Amino acid sequence: MTKRELYRREAESCAALLAAVVLSLASTACTPTVQVQAPREPITINLNIKLDADVRLRIEEKAKEDVQTQPIF
Repeated sequence: MTKRELYRREAESCAALLAAVVLSLASTACTPTVQVQAPREPITINLNIKLDADVRLRIEEKAKEDVQTQPIF
């Protein structure tokens, strides 16, 4: 083997190694990342609607019960 062939093979192997490194870096650079962070402001939950519906349901049930049991109605 001549020196020229040795240099060519060495250059080809270096080029292949460089291509593999670039390909692996490119594939990891495109990987999506997920970050979980606590919110900066406190979370507020408005329960007024649920409570209002619960109160109305109880009143309706009590009114139906009273209509059935009380002779005045």
